[in-house]
Amino acid sequence: MQTEQLASDTQGLTRAAEILSAGGLIAFPTETVYGLGGDARSDHAVARIFNAKGRPRFNPLIVHVPDLAAARRYALFNTRAEALAATFWPGPLTLVLTLRDDAGLSPLVTAGLTTIAIRIPKHPLARVLLTTFNGPLAAPSANPSGKVSPTCASHVAEGLDGKIEAILNGGPCTVGIESTIISLDDTPTLLRPGGIPTEAIETALGQPLTINSSTTKPNAPGQLASHYAPNAPVRLNVTNPTNGETWVGFGPCTGATLNLSQNANLIEAAANLFDTLRRADQLAGPQGRIAFAPVPETGLGRAINDRLNRAAAPRLQPT
Repeated sequence: MQTEQLASDTQGLTRAAEILSAGGLIAFPTETVYGLGGDARSDHAVARIFNAKGRPRFNPLIVHVPDLAAARRYALFNTRAEALAATFWPGPLTLVLTLRDDAGLSPLVTAGLTTIAIRIPKHPLARVLLTTFNGPLAAPSANPSGKVSPTCASHVAEGLDGKIEAILNGGPCTVGIESTIISLDDTPTLLRPGGIPTEAIETALGQPLTINSSTTKPNAPGQLASHYAPNAPVRLNVTNPTNGETWVGFGPCTGATLNLSQNANLIEAAANLFDTLRRADQLAGPQGRIAFAPVPETGLGRAINDRLNRAAAPRLQPT
């Protein structure tokens, strides 16, 4: 299969919508990372997403929709969900809600669960694509399962060229890490830290979040213990790297080969994370290792550390 490269113009968007309507797969930009989109109502399209990524089928997918009216067609919204949607959508927040009986989505999207993970992306190109396609898109990150997430079109091509129909190029992603995932069916629960700090969500809800740390039976994406993994081994919280380690700093780090943010800015660090991880992997080479300086566990630092901990975890065996 030859993967088409589509520009972010009317012609590119029209072609992308045609491919999606025919059951094909499109990589497209969101504000977080590039997503691998397929018609969430089509068993065939969703199965192809899992196949292209090599993703375990017990791992649910996020459904992307253009607006709140569309989201309400697939999920049941309670008072808390309405409040968070009003505050943070469109944006990097995914809500896990009860799936409507008449949703009409492929059961592969939800991994057979009675809940759905859903969000409205903020990226203008993603919004126009969703409106042009006029349907829900199941869209995990557009990379081989378990590997580093893509934040530009060239990253997508590195992992999925020849496996999907097209890549819609919308430039680099601005947030750079995946969406925060919150479950609201019972007690408000953080399932995955992400592009919106936990503290902001707790302020909007007026209560603290429960933390879900399951890594064996995910009820939302990004919960597997080993994820976002480069080829080289990763060591964390390193202030004195050893020989053979490519050291990635945060803030002033004399001697660091790369730096997530020279000014210790967590927003900048989040936006740089996956591209820096790829660059460090290239510099480390087949026999090298990657070491990351400490990142504070506050605000977006919680999401950054979540991704780094999963990148450093023992690697999953192919399934």
